[in-house]
Formats: sequence, C-alpha cells, structure tokens
Amino acid sequence: MPYDAWFGPDAFDATYGYDQAALLTVGASAEPAGFAGFWTTLYERALAVDPAPASRPVPGRPGWHDVEFTSLDGVRLGGWLWLPPDRVERAVVVGHGYGGREEPDPGLALPGTAVLFAASRGLPMRGLVPGIPAVSAEHVLHGIASAETYVHGGSAADVWCAASALLALLPEPPDRVAYAGASFGGGIGALALPWDDRFDRGALTVPSFGNHDLRLTMPCTGSGEAVRLHVARHPAAREVLRFFDAATAARRLRIPMLVAPALWDPAVPPPGQFAVHNAIPGPKQLVVLAAGHAEYPDQPADDARLGAALRSFLLS
Repeated sequence: MPYDAWFGPDAFDATYGYDQAALLTVGASAEPAGFAGFWTTLYERALAVDPAPASRPVPGRPGWHDVEFTSLDGVRLGGWLWLPPDRVERAVVVGHGYGGREEPDPGLALPGTAVLFAASRGLPMRGLVPGIPAVSAEHVLHGIASAETYVHGGSAADVWCAASALLALLPEPPDRVAYAGASFGGGIGALALPWDDRFDRGALTVPSFGNHDLRLTMPCTGSGEAVRLHVARHPAAREVLRFFDAATAARRLRIPMLVAPALWDPAVPPPGQFAVHNAIPGPKQLVVLAAGHAEYPDQPADDARLGAALRSFLLS
C-alpha cells in the first residue's frame, strides 16, 4: 500500500513492521488462572439485572425509537432502536468506538431486524455516568487497580444487559442475537461474546485490546498509549489486563465471526487486531482493510466492501 503517499513521509510506520503474512501469525496470550470463573460470574450478575427498558418513537423518523435501559450496578444507559415495518426475525446489538455514539448508523437499519445501538458506560453521549471519565485516555484506566473494578468489565456487562433490554422490548423476541462493534466496541465484543449463548454471531471491526503483551510494546495514538504509559509506571496493572485481553477471550469463541482488521492503524496497532482474528477457533470470515482510524483514498471502497460483508453476515 502507498502509505507514504497517503499519510505523508513524516507519518510513523503504523504497520509496526508487519505485512499481512506476518499479521496472520500473531498469537494470543495464555489465559490467567481464574479467567473463566471471573467472566462467568460477571455474566451471571449481569444476566440477573432487570434492564427495565423504556422506548419512545423518535419524532419524524419512522422505525426509530429512543431507548433507555439499566445495566450492571444500576447504571442507566441510552441508545436507539430500529424496528422494521414487518415482522422481526432477528436482533442485533451494535456497540461503538471510544468516541461514543451521538447517532445510530442508518446503514445498519436491516430488514426484518431489530437493531439496538447501545451506549457503553461512561462514554458520550448516551452513556455518560457520574464518576466515570468520558475521555478515552482516562476511561481506559478507570478502575484498573483490580479486575473487579476495571471499567471494561462493566462495559462487557453493558453488552449483555443491552441484549436483555432488546429482547424485553420485542413482543416476539427471536431466539438468538447478533453483535457488531468497532474499535473499542470490537474489543469489548470479543470479551463479552464467549460467555453469552444468546448471541449466535458477532462482527468485530478494527478490534482493540488484543494481545496486551504485544500492545504494551507499541506506542500508538489511541487509548492504548495511556495504558502503555500507565503499566510502565505501575507494572502490577499488567496482571489485571490479562483478564481483559480480547485475543485471549477470542480463543473461546465458537459462533460464526466476521473480523475486519486493518493493515495500517496508528490508534489500534494492527498486530493486536489480527491477534483477535487469529485466536478464534470457530468459523470466521476475514475482511482486511487497508487502514484504520484514518481517512485514505481507498477508504470509500473499503467501507463499501465491509458494509456489504457486514450486512450479508448479520442477515445470514
């Protein structure tokens, strides 16, 4: 790829020295002791939450509804629900990146599908929570002193509670739910999906939080840089991160997955993205993007290709 021409000769090498062949060999770290117990206990707590969803139509936007629901620890979150005009045959929970979500994505208003664009705790605009920083470099460190308090556990619980809310809002809920998320939402999806058998497929675009051992060696422009600098000052945090490694969790995925990693990405180093894909032992579809977290000449073609693959995957 002509990255120098796209981003200028002064841009740092956001391939981190890996070509696609090398990226496809990146592995995942071993599970820490107690990994499965930690996540199954957290899931059971989230599943016991009454999401108490509330929904109201959005004026002037047929099919769209404004939604609120309760997640773990009583956190109240918002989002948007798309309901098709015909019968609901499937359901999808859609996450978001570290920038939060101000609007739903109309490109995912899928036929025959109820789609919940759910906010994650602490992030703008529909997930703002007192006491949780909304800035990514601060959010990613919130509660990192222990696995029990780290915010990413709550973020995974938000996915599970969003699924509970979505199913509760439907008069005739389908048996299974799909998930789609990018960047932050991709990494959180990889952490959440292995434990919840209500999900029958998942799509992760430029997923974050894969292979922390490797990520901690790679300076970047995203939230991972705050984590890298923090662990350099507080090495004990590395042990907490082992419980929140998206590639480690991906080893437990058995449902069909679509993963769209990038070959060049200054915010989420590509080796971590590919580590998530590579770790998945079940059926998977790979859509390789030229770059991530950046604008580039080939982006419209990549976006169209990914959009078509994502719609086909979620509707299959």
